[in-house]
Amino acid sequence: MPSHAHDLSDDEPLQRERAHLTASRAALRAMRADAESLNIADVTANWVNAEVLQGEIEARIKALADLSHTPLFFGRLDYLHAPGLDLAEGADGENFYIGRRHVHDADGDPMVIDWRAPVSQPFYRASKKDPMDLRLRRRFGYTSGELTAYEDEHLTNPAELERTSRLLQSEIERPRVGPMRDIVATIQPEQDEIVRAGITGSVCVQGAPGTGKTAVGLHRVAYLLYAHRERLARAGTLVIGPNRSFLQYIEQVLPALGELEVKQATVDDLVGHVEVRATDEAAAATVKGDARMAEVLRRAVRSHITLPQEPCMVVRGSRRWRVPAYELQEMVQELMARDIRYGAAREALPQRIAHAVLVRMEQAGEAPDDRVQNAVARNAAVKAVVKEVWPPVDPAKLVLRLLGDAEFLAEQAEGILSPEEQKTILWTKPARSVKSAKWSAADAVLIDEATDLVERTHSLGHVVLDEAQDLSPMQYRAVGRRCTTGSATILGDIAQGTTPWATDTWEEALAHLGKPGAAVEELTQGFRVPREVIAYASRLLPAIAPDLSEATSIRESAGDFAIRRVEAAELTAATLVACDDALAKEGSIGLIAAEARIPELRAALETAGVTVLAPGEETSAGSRLTLVPATLAKGLEYDYVVLDEPAAIVDGEPDERTGLRRLYVCLTRPVSGLTVVHAAPLPEQLADGPA
Repeated sequence: MPSHAHDLSDDEPLQRERAHLTASRAALRAMRADAESLNIADVTANWVNAEVLQGEIEARIKALADLSHTPLFFGRLDYLHAPGLDLAEGADGENFYIGRRHVHDADGDPMVIDWRAPVSQPFYRASKKDPMDLRLRRRFGYTSGELTAYEDEHLTNPAELERTSRLLQSEIERPRVGPMRDIVATIQPEQDEIVRAGITGSVCVQGAPGTGKTAVGLHRVAYLLYAHRERLARAGTLVIGPNRSFLQYIEQVLPALGELEVKQATVDDLVGHVEVRATDEAAAATVKGDARMAEVLRRAVRSHITLPQEPCMVVRGSRRWRVPAYELQEMVQELMARDIRYGAAREALPQRIAHAVLVRMEQAGEAPDDRVQNAVARNAAVKAVVKEVWPPVDPAKLVLRLLGDAEFLAEQAEGILSPEEQKTILWTKPARSVKSAKWSAADAVLIDEATDLVERTHSLGHVVLDEAQDLSPMQYRAVGRRCTTGSATILGDIAQGTTPWATDTWEEALAHLGKPGAAVEELTQGFRVPREVIAYASRLLPAIAPDLSEATSIRESAGDFAIRRVEAAELTAATLVACDDALAKEGSIGLIAAEARIPELRAALETAGVTVLAPGEETSAGSRLTLVPATLAKGLEYDYVVLDEPAAIVDGEPDERTGLRRLYVCLTRPVSGLTVVHAAPLPEQLADGPA
């Protein structure tokens, strides 16, 4: 890609672009002022409508905020011909500024076009081979919100050779201080295809470290909300992350793109029917997370149904109406055969019995209507039959019994779970009540499954599931229930699966999610991790994910990379020295270590007077070092990473493959540099040091 970068303060085109930025910011302030001045006193019929409209206006005002350090536009497109799009109406049809949100002047003419609009697409997709009717693509460089440079790419000039854009490269490599930021200025063609994929289909993105899969998922939500706002406003959208630290880290991306209403949660939040106070052993959690548990729970719920043995006698006035036992049995069997949810069938049964009574009334010459049928359905005799035949089921109490009663579990799991597996998940000491039980995260997922068997779970319009490779089959089912009528974006990396139940293939995961036909896209071109670091970490792939392609990096700099071997007694001191070296550079620092090493490292840092942040806490100029347990490193990124004692990270996991996967995650967190400090030998795959 050719680049002609300009950063001279007296450059006339640069001054014109700065003038356009100033005018655009003024126009945005005017748009906000217009929204703030709206008077709805005489336009609503009642106070409810007024509250709703006022809420929408306040959201509009909030969305029109001008973030001073966030560039209002980052590119310009000069078309050869007018695009002829509605969004371009009123403009000159040739030059369009591309930014995070739409801005128009007092006449309604666009000054900045939303990056999600069709007219903006060539900014991401145009190339020398396919210029998409562009004469020129201009990128802008900013420093603290001030426009300081621009770079032109003449797409129709055959004399210009393909070469990486300098501004694009510097934007990718810009130091990370604060939460995750959007990549709207740097989206690549293969990422853009995923971002703009239609709402009706689900997409699974297998992304190597640094390929931007999380950012792609978040930008996809922003795009879908732009393209299908009314539909998703009704149905709702949700971003699911692996933990709270991760959600804190990404929470500023969507607001920066003008989207304020997207909810965020962890899987544990979704299934939070009970308080989780215990942790399962790996073997028990694996069995509880197995998809076979869905059938065990289905059997357990249905075990409450019994076929009626006595007739139902309904007394109305002086008449008695009898529905024989065999007819009641047929009703129950028909409802069971339909396989509808337990609660829905339980609500339908009294109406079925009442209908049978109404048929007898009509045969006797009466003319009952719907009110009579509803009254019969509420009759004490009918209620008594329903209570005995199809009693109410409390999902938490059901799981409590299943995990605490060996005989009940054996009945429901016969032919599904082996006796050894049943013994693995049985509580050694049964709990007395739902409230006193020490529930685990896997137990909460079982309760969620049972809840859905009783009553349908609300489905959203679109769900983004990040770090999806770590979910159990039962957790996939829990997420899938939240988008049965909507679509999903599934993001993850098989090589970063660090739970004992981590998925081996996306096809298997998608089947559990209820999205077996979803397209699987693979991102292998990295933008974040330095090439020398990703090459070193990729030595682990044959042992942890042999079927995956090795990631590459477009980073031109190899990055700072060092491996320091020290004596065991010097380990903590050497790690602190590495942190001091990193703090001498610009950007954020992540000190990643095994859980067992965290207390000693924290104490040493505090003694040395270094301010220590927890994962997810926002970095600042004065506090740039985050102490990260290896178990929480996934999804996070830092300019410089100091990795303490890799052997301890591997040994902290239940098996070697999971340990090596955890190490792969930790090795691939840096943007600019990595220092590995170790006393114990490195895993054999990494023993030779950097290439």
